[in-house]
Amino acid sequence: MSSQQVIEHIVLFNVKDNTDPSKLDAMVNGLNSLSSLPHVLHLSMGPVFRNRSNSFKFCHMLHSRYNSKEDLKGYSDHESHLKVVRENVLPICDDIMAVDWVSEGLNGEIKIKPSSAIRVSFLKVKENLGAEEKADIFKVFGEFKEEGFDSIDQISYGENFSPARAKGFSIASLAVFPGISELDALSSNEELMNKKKEKFRDFLEGVIIVDYVVPQVVGKCLWIVEGWSLQVWNIRTIQFQVVNLEVQYSISQTVA
Repeated sequence: MSSQQVIEHIVLFNVKDNTDPSKLDAMVNGLNSLSSLPHVLHLSMGPVFRNRSNSFKFCHMLHSRYNSKEDLKGYSDHESHLKVVRENVLPICDDIMAVDWVSEGLNGEIKIKPSSAIRVSFLKVKENLGAEEKADIFKVFGEFKEEGFDSIDQISYGENFSPARAKGFSIASLAVFPGISELDALSSNEELMNKKKEKFRDFLEGVIIVDYVVPQVVGKCLWIVEGWSLQVWNIRTIQFQVVNLEVQYSISQTVA
């Protein structure tokens, strides 16, 4: 499959302690429903499988993809997105960060299969780090799939172009694996992994690493009733959204 350029959008959320589970469900459901917005190539949202960063308590992650920065802006400015953020996200989250980057030469499918495992890494580089050193970091990311990490289906990396909510983290990478067992198998290549990290460890002030499993969606049906379109998005509760001129009833369940 030929390589392509895509815009990667990652958002990490920390939900307030003692949040009502129904409100958490509403946030997850609402954000997942945005996959139907124009220009969204891929979108999934769900709980973090493993947070490897002690400094941050992020517990949920959203990942989406777009053809262009303009398409990402269209998603961000869309009233449906703003409504979900206003009504379902901000009231229950006490920390949010977002990173966006252009992934050049992405190989594989734009849509990531359910049950795939994703490892996201955000790097905070030292002040005044030069372009040459950043290029060295990107070179290391590019070598992962080629040099002993055959379990990686897809790798994406780039420099953040939306610094406002990135907490100073300016470089990002995303590696996709067939499943969590393949991701965990990285430990068998620990020596090679450490050798790679040594090449840029001195350039860094901080690192965030999060593992995530794309939620498995099961069960779908379509109902046509009296000229209305009704789309149902469900994780553990059922929500309804009027769409158009037919009724679609869709049930999904997170099993990851």
